[in-house]
Amino acid sequence: MQKTPYFIGLDVGTSTVRCVIGMPEQHSADFGVSVIGIGKAENSGMRKGCVSHVEDVTRAIGEAVSEAERMAGIRVRDVTVNVNGASIGAQMSSGMISTNSPDRTITREDVDRVEEQATVINMPNNRDIIQIFTKGYRVDGQDNIKDPIGMQGVRLEADILVVTAGLQCIRSLNDAVGAAQLHVAERTVSSVAAAEVALDRRQKESGTALVDIGAGTTNIAIIEDGEIVTLAVIPIGGQHITHDLAIGLKADLGLAEKIKIEFASLKQDAAVSHKISFKHDGVAYELDSARLYNIIVPRFEELLEEIDKVFAKAKRSRRLPGGVVFVGGVANTPGLADFARDQLELHTQIGKVTHIGGMVDTIKSTEYATAIGLMSLDGILGMDELNTHNAKDHHEGIDMFTKIKNIIKRK
Repeated sequence: MQKTPYFIGLDVGTSTVRCVIGMPEQHSADFGVSVIGIGKAENSGMRKGCVSHVEDVTRAIGEAVSEAERMAGIRVRDVTVNVNGASIGAQMSSGMISTNSPDRTITREDVDRVEEQATVINMPNNRDIIQIFTKGYRVDGQDNIKDPIGMQGVRLEADILVVTAGLQCIRSLNDAVGAAQLHVAERTVSSVAAAEVALDRRQKESGTALVDIGAGTTNIAIIEDGEIVTLAVIPIGGQHITHDLAIGLKADLGLAEKIKIEFASLKQDAAVSHKISFKHDGVAYELDSARLYNIIVPRFEELLEEIDKVFAKAKRSRRLPGGVVFVGGVANTPGLADFARDQLELHTQIGKVTHIGGMVDTIKSTEYATAIGLMSLDGILGMDELNTHNAKDHHEGIDMFTKIKNIIKRK
């Protein structure tokens, strides 16, 4: 399918669908993208990152895309979308082949074959591969090879990280996108997309965790030496904090959500008792800041404990030189970076979108990091069809994605 000169990212989140449209920056020496359209809509058809009501998700997708289309002045057909949910898992696998050419020179076909062979893994019938990341190659026993094409050898091996998800989760998402008259061009997990625009080259090389705290789930990607080390999804997000507030304050969910967004804080001074006065739907309320703080802290402690378990499983607990970068709506909670620094014993910061132009300054980049990252990846993965930029030479995050491009398109 011929790609258009526009890049579209569709972030189908548990509570909100966001669509971002971009296009190549004119007169840019590097691979540059400008945001030209933004849209969002409330989503009530998801549960913990997976589609539970297709019609509701389809409606939200249609509203978000239509808003972005009106702003950009174009019609959207193909989108790069995120796969979410606690069913996402990752495992290492390896493949081995004998080279084909008479002089034993390794070709692109050999690389494709060994990567394809490595994807043959034992997994339940209710799961499917959504993406793979090539970690490295070996030629006749020589390891730590990043690009074996052109080398000579008899035996070629590849180590890959295979990312899988529940088949029903994938199918339901495809159904919702298709019902909105859209075609899924590419797909990836939320944390990988967000890392593309929220981490710089130094962070990707030194070892950094990208943590995307959404409404229903928290997505984690650890990147080191420019490679994905591990991916994980924790079934805890902003909705759990809202529910805690609703129970603790005996408030309805709408009021609890307003309190969370406007008044929840992890700063130390929030633990000191003082009155917070506000109105909601014309009714005046008073709230004690210390009570609010004591309600939300246990949930954040639980979340950070689960995040550290992911780090520990990857042997990176307290061992990430680049620290932790938080994105997602919950990342806007005041004091989160300092609170997490104490809990994780790592450098922490709130992420912001980099090397993206256009309208990106008009939105909260923490909330839109995944959508903007999906848009950026839509451009990267479609560069061959567009043939307008040499992204491989210029783009900071391209290495990890060019390796998997052909595999993605075959899936």
